[in-house]
Amino acid sequence: MNKTANYQLTIIVPVYNEEGNILRLEKELGEFLKDAKVSSCVLFVNDGSKDDSERLIREVCERNEAFFFLNLARNGGLSAAMKAGIDNSFSKWVGYIDADLQTTPQDFNKLLEFVDQYEMVMGIRTGRKDSFVKNMSSRIANGFRRMMTHDGVEDTGCPLKVLRTDYAKRIPFFTGMHRFLPALIQLQEGQVKQVPVRHFPRIAGKSKYNLVNRLIGPFKDCFAYRWMRKRYINYQVAENNLNS
Repeated sequence: MNKTANYQLTIIVPVYNEEGNILRLEKELGEFLKDAKVSSCVLFVNDGSKDDSERLIREVCERNEAFFFLNLARNGGLSAAMKAGIDNSFSKWVGYIDADLQTTPQDFNKLLEFVDQYEMVMGIRTGRKDSFVKNMSSRIANGFRRMMTHDGVEDTGCPLKVLRTDYAKRIPFFTGMHRFLPALIQLQEGQVKQVPVRHFPRIAGKSKYNLVNRLIGPFKDCFAYRWMRKRYINYQVAENNLNS
């Protein structure tokens, strides 16, 4: 049996060249697990890191009972890492946080207050500690995405989310999918709740995004989403006799 099935929440942490943050992740995630409103575990998804991240993740998982890992064969990007994490999670809920720790795991408890009423609960970053260029490009991309998807979400890029696993597993994944999680939950007639969370400066490692891929990629992906939305199949099984 997949070990995540023993927990109510699996926190997926995609990792790509974040060796400077792994031990901080161990400390902060470990502290959250002690205070979590539901039984929780951590799943690192190493997305083909070329630095010392894999070794450090293995060591962290060896000394923490509720820490697990996946090593992807090659770098596939954030959406691929998230899909791998969701595909290999069997808890009732899956969470997501970035390895840069610009959001704090402690704020998962703010999201967990609403998980019984919504299929997805996500953060809105308050007092953002990013550069002017990053904030401005994010604002432009968010505005364009809202216009194209009508998802009503203020900050889809906030790396703090909790989803019902059964809904997450039905999401049609594609490159850039991580930008459209709320809209893709809404396609399944799921409800999305937004909750203010704290934001912090990046202390270690480097951002994987620049001005070009913060704007050009999301613009292209919006058109892909619009194409897919018209062809999306949303079915519900009323009854079956498959289970003994």
